[in-house]
Amino acid sequence: MSIDKRGLALTGSGEASAAYDRAVDHLVRFQAEAVEQGAKAVDADPSCAMGVVLNTYVSLMSTEENGVEAARDAMGALSVDLADLVPRERAHLVAARRWVEGDMVGAGDLLDEISIEYPRDLLALIVGHQIDFFTGNASNLRDRIGRALHAWSHDDEQFGFVEGMYAFGLEECNLYGLSEEVGRRAVAANVDDVWGLHAVVHTFEMEGRIPEGVRFMRARASHWGTKNFLNVHNSWHFALYLLEGDDVPGALAVYDGTLHHDESEDVAFELLDATSLLWRLHLEAVPVGERWRALADAWARSLSPGYYPFNDMHATMAFVGAGDGARARDLVATLEQFVEKADRATTAWVMTAAVGLPICRSLVLFGEGDYASVLDELLPIRTKVHEFGGSHAQRDVVERSVLEAAIRCGRIDLASGLVSERLSVRERSSYSWSKRAEILASLSDRDGADRAMARARSLTAAIEAVGGSDRDCD
Repeated sequence: MSIDKRGLALTGSGEASAAYDRAVDHLVRFQAEAVEQGAKAVDADPSCAMGVVLNTYVSLMSTEENGVEAARDAMGALSVDLADLVPRERAHLVAARRWVEGDMVGAGDLLDEISIEYPRDLLALIVGHQIDFFTGNASNLRDRIGRALHAWSHDDEQFGFVEGMYAFGLEECNLYGLSEEVGRRAVAANVDDVWGLHAVVHTFEMEGRIPEGVRFMRARASHWGTKNFLNVHNSWHFALYLLEGDDVPGALAVYDGTLHHDESEDVAFELLDATSLLWRLHLEAVPVGERWRALADAWARSLSPGYYPFNDMHATMAFVGAGDGARARDLVATLEQFVEKADRATTAWVMTAAVGLPICRSLVLFGEGDYASVLDELLPIRTKVHEFGGSHAQRDVVERSVLEAAIRCGRIDLASGLVSERLSVRERSSYSWSKRAEILASLSDRDGADRAMARARSLTAAIEAVGGSDRDCD
């Protein structure tokens, strides 16, 4: 029996415990060394249950079906009588097994129970927080961490990372001022807290404070740009800033240099970002050369339809963007079969049936130019799109698709309302002002269109003024 860095008992030798602590230190920084140190913990002592569950969770957090088999292998490495484990470890094993069996939401609920009883269990907080993200549970993304804060103090070595998680939960609950405050504090405590930085980056985007976001990211590029699992995702955020500054060449340079290139691996979490960026350009009819084809091929190699519908949506976008309507339709047909025949108790089935399938259908229809039917698919589910995971920023591709479909099928009343809705909460969005200008021009309101476009241009100029068009951020 050992004691971890947070004062919690765990089964295993001192060597295994030390490796487990190092693994958690790396995991909270989104560093690949978490995998190496987790393996070392179990190699040092196969009775180290916390090393086993850490390895299991890491495999499952890939959101790819091949991670399930890796997770089963990780759990099989445990060599100890369950009766010899402490209750917290047994609870983790139950949570991990539930996720392996397809009940991600149930696993998150069990981790919540662990966090209430053991609020200093950092692994339970990290993994539960990610499950809340994967399932789009914004309130628990915030409150799971909030319920544990009483057990931590500013003197704790890892408290800054807890605040980094809390900052992201606050942002997803639209508490932008508090999110920025807590997130900045987290990054000040640990310059390599890429998740806390990511929370602040989201805050700037949601408030349309793009020049501040550019400055914030540039000043810290050496800390987030490389050597962590979030470098691609945070680079995507920087590319979105560039698009707000109307710097398409700059955004594509980030794409080619970081998001997807010849050396990129077929990792779903990174393919999401690459796809999301190209789809935004696709909606504006911006040509991107052969990038769609390479991305579609990557999805075809790696996708397991129905396993995680957020991935399915992006794969469909890639197929449509590449002009491969047949592959997109085949994916939808597979998802229809999944909804008809798969286990309805799994999280994947619930999310696919409620949100994933209709969105994928709408994207195929978008590719076919049937924009009125796109609205028929998306408008009824628009208020519950969050239920299949991701953040506000990631799900904005759906909102933009709804808006573009409304414009293209002549639903100017709806399009005007959607733009008004966006500007009401993000008045400094150059994209939204340019869309207002487009809509007013279609109504022959030339003066109004000119004023809206002038506002859009003033916002892009403010981004250019802080060097947003300087493409070499990392």
